[in-house]
Amino acid sequence: MSASSLAPYLRLVAFRHSIFALPFALQGAWLASGGIPSARTLLFIGVCAVSARTAAMAFNRLADARLDALNPRTAARELPAGRLSRSSVAGLVALSSAVFVAGAFALNPLCGQLSFAVLAVLLGYSFTKRFTWLSHAVLGLALGLAPLGAWLAVRGDFEGDLAVPLLLAAAVLAWVAGFDLIYACQDRAFDVRHRLHSVPARFGIAKALRASRALHVITIVLLALLWSRAGLSWIYLLSIGVAAALLLWEHRLVSPDDLSRVDMAFFTLNGWVGVLLFVGLALDLGVGG
Repeated sequence: MSASSLAPYLRLVAFRHSIFALPFALQGAWLASGGIPSARTLLFIGVCAVSARTAAMAFNRLADARLDALNPRTAARELPAGRLSRSSVAGLVALSSAVFVAGAFALNPLCGQLSFAVLAVLLGYSFTKRFTWLSHAVLGLALGLAPLGAWLAVRGDFEGDLAVPLLLAAAVLAWVAGFDLIYACQDRAFDVRHRLHSVPARFGIAKALRASRALHVITIVLLALLWSRAGLSWIYLLSIGVAAALLLWEHRLVSPDDLSRVDMAFFTLNGWVGVLLFVGLALDLGVGG
């Protein structure tokens, strides 16, 4: 497949935004191993993280193709614009799902067995906005499974202090749900018109932004609890502080009357949050080792 024919698929799944989940999966792996995991484990964690996200995003685009065509903000996406066919996207979902399951079994039997349930959550998210405004939390859960999966990829069982990966997973859930609330504010009018469920559609933009701020406060609290529970040093605590500053900046970029800078708040700053926290953890464990 040439680069030009591959490009629409990469745009379809917003491949560059894999940065949202991968750094937290790597944090789960680093915490489980107390430092750098084996190269083989890291390879298959990367394969699973990227293939799982690709399957989830492609399935979301497939499930939402009709709605995307009606929404001016999303009408130019690959499926509604006709640049990709439904069958080709369905094939991408099937292939990515198969790679994810195979990668999970390559890690260890436990990860392989759990991969089917994880896949159900990842794909099932796409339907949640049809019936619940808690869809933002389901998206958070989908990404929050990444550090848990990476922990099990390294350990191979449920032994050890599970509070550590659970705190990280909960922090990711709150973080993702918080920034997804900001993103969803753009589509409030569309969601109301088409009877889709979201916090902005149900409670309004102002309350959605307040809920987002509260979730990001919870995120920082959970990360601080993780820092304490895992016995980390000032290095990771400093990275949490900088992440808190980035989240504060994110919330200063948007208001109920001005959503023009949502892309910077959603994509740019949140991408830096994930990378920053991983680098902080890697340095912390490296220095500690």
